[in-house]
Amino acid sequence: MPDTEKNTAMETISSSLLGEQYYKITHKSGVTLLLCPMKGFSTAYALFGTNYGSMDVTFKTPEDKDFVEVPAGIAHYLEHKLFENEDGDAFQRFAATGASANAYTSFDKTCYLFSCTQNFEKSLEILLDFVTRPYFTDETVQKEQGIIGQEIRMYDDNPDWQVYFNLLKALYQKNPVRVDIAGTVESIAEINKELLYRCYNHFYNLHNMVIAIAGNFSVESVLEVADRVLKSAEPFQTERRLPEEPDEVCQRKIETELEVATPMFQMGFKLKGGDTAENMRSQILDEIIVEIIAGENTPIYRELYDRGLINATFSGEAMAVRSLLAVTFGGESREPETVYKAILERVRQLKKDGIDEKLFQQCKKATYGRYIGMFSRPEAVASTLLLSQFTGVEMYSLVESLGNVTREQLELRLKNQYHEDWSALSIVRPALN
Repeated sequence: MPDTEKNTAMETISSSLLGEQYYKITHKSGVTLLLCPMKGFSTAYALFGTNYGSMDVTFKTPEDKDFVEVPAGIAHYLEHKLFENEDGDAFQRFAATGASANAYTSFDKTCYLFSCTQNFEKSLEILLDFVTRPYFTDETVQKEQGIIGQEIRMYDDNPDWQVYFNLLKALYQKNPVRVDIAGTVESIAEINKELLYRCYNHFYNLHNMVIAIAGNFSVESVLEVADRVLKSAEPFQTERRLPEEPDEVCQRKIETELEVATPMFQMGFKLKGGDTAENMRSQILDEIIVEIIAGENTPIYRELYDRGLINATFSGEAMAVRSLLAVTFGGESREPETVYKAILERVRQLKKDGIDEKLFQQCKKATYGRYIGMFSRPEAVASTLLLSQFTGVEMYSLVESLGNVTREQLELRLKNQYHEDWSALSIVRPALN
């Protein structure tokens, strides 16, 4: 049992179903540690994340009289800037330990990470140090505007990116997810050193952050580094505000032209969301429904594939982001409108006739198998641990709830949520020269 004398609380969370366990520790600094040592693995994977993403542009702190609004893209901007400080570039520091490092910003979180097979403690020290020690100057902030502006323009020409974000623009009228995670060239021009420090000092509060680690490491080594590097944080308080989103989509169809050989498409259903925990559980149901609608074992998939209307790029996805829920299907197709209509017809048929029991069992087992397979990959375990903390849904309970899903639950969800009027189609066609 790890020594937690200097820490406020520790809980061992186990799953009798999976025969697995991990430790949840509330560190004296305020950060939550989710630690899952995995026997027989040579790699350790560590995530240091904050519950702060691109959609957090309107918020209120205890010091604010009213809500403040910051430029779109500032969370992503912070991600870029944190790798630089007085000691140089954090990537160079990781290179000296042999670790592979990266970071990402999503709609609702920002995460910094590394994986390594050696020098774990030193790499962890680098991670905790650079994320908790910001260094912004007017000169470096201005320089970064050019770098991120170039990145934004690059994504403007990326068909995979454009077809997906155009779908979000079609589905949502007001939610910030319709804006690129990196912001726009115009919005990032408004970002300065003071705004970066303001958002950092608020959202990078350790009480709003999680350290999730899985694989080859010891709990004691993590506590030793955390005790040495992390300083106690004040309690975290914030009010986040999102604009009220209508049920109706913004537009049913959106098209653009880019340099592609074959038209690309994304279609989706805008679903009614609840709170963050409810949405996480709903995503489990939607993942099975995605397979039932147009998974590889369905007649519609085989028919569309045999007719050459879809190819191996076709896939479906269920997305849950705080109060937002959506389901998407996409890939390449020479007739994207035909595929869109076929999927809508498939949903109408399922609502009318119900879900075939054999197909339900196949799709449920396939989804269950993907979740079970996750526990053989340290990066997947660490990522799910972090997600579970931010959503309030314990990791093992996700798998257990999946095992209890019934066909009747899915049929009711299809009838209540998957409405044709709440769907939209995004197409990227080959540019005409």
